[in-house]
Amino acid sequence: MAETINSLEDLGTSAAAPANNAPVHTQKLDSLGRAYATGKRKNAVARVWIKPGKGTLTINGREFSKYFARPVLQLIVKQPIVASERLDQYDVNVTVAGGGLSGQAGAVRHGISKALTYFEPALRPVLKKGGFLTRDSRVVERKKYGKAKARRSFQFSKR
Repeated sequence: MAETINSLEDLGTSAAAPANNAPVHTQKLDSLGRAYATGKRKNAVARVWIKPGKGTLTINGREFSKYFARPVLQLIVKQPIVASERLDQYDVNVTVAGGGLSGQAGAVRHGISKALTYFEPALRPVLKKGGFLTRDSRVVERKKYGKAKARRSFQFSKR
């Protein structure tokens, strides 16, 4: 910087305005016109492909309502699609492995959110505000020696 800033008033009147270094998000598609993203939650990893279509959601070759039978898990999986108001516009194909059903549902949600932003970057603010793009990094704590579980001690007896 050529000029020296000594006070807050000088900072407000300085000619050097901060440059907008925000990243520009562009559409990322493969050769087949699909957007691909990986979603993770606990020990589950979901690979998600999104392409324009009628709104079918396939998970590991099965219909999503058959794979996730619990309504709560179905709600979790559909959250990013409903929030972005793209319910019947995209076909979603998912392969998910690892973890349990709850972790898999969270991984699918995360993957769908990322794939939607790759296909349509304008949806990023909506999905970011809903918290769908943030990877939930909580995992099961390992068991420690001398403990019954990760933190639980054995029962104490004085005699």
